[in-house]
Amino acid sequence: MKSVMTTTISAADAAGRFPSSSDLESVQGNIQRAGARLEAAEKLASNHEAVVKEGGDACFAKYSYLKNAGEAGDSQEKVNKCYRDVDHYMRLVNYSLVVGGTGPLDEWAIAGAREVYRTLNLPSASYVAAFAFTRDRLCIPRDMSAQAGGEYVAALDYIINALT
Repeated sequence: MKSVMTTTISAADAAGRFPSSSDLESVQGNIQRAGARLEAAEKLASNHEAVVKEGGDACFAKYSYLKNAGEAGDSQEKVNKCYRDVDHYMRLVNYSLVVGGTGPLDEWAIAGAREVYRTLNLPSASYVAAFAFTRDRLCIPRDMSAQAGGEYVAALDYIINALT
């Protein structure tokens, strides 16, 4: 799984060299932010059901036409699948926070997502709306510390930008 550490080591190894000072500074920065990332991951894990429900609700509030006949959410089964997908993405955000890199999102969410959504007639904008709502509803210090919030928002921004 890709992280700052694995990327640094892989790049150095591919070049047949030891990690440079700047490589090690990057790893050190990643380690220094680990506490904040883990706090964000813990807060997300402890409240993920509410986060997923609120994000999914925001998606269907913004794109209410999705529940019309012939659309991506025209049955309860399809609506449930949307919430399942939001839950899946939020777990990958959590995993990314834990490993300190975008590897889980890159490997298990982003690769091919737009093509799958296009094929299944699922608008990626609806998922973006769910993640943007989740990002924007974050309240510091109610939900987590400022540093943890920054890490959480960065992970959500990454998935939002990837799906846009």
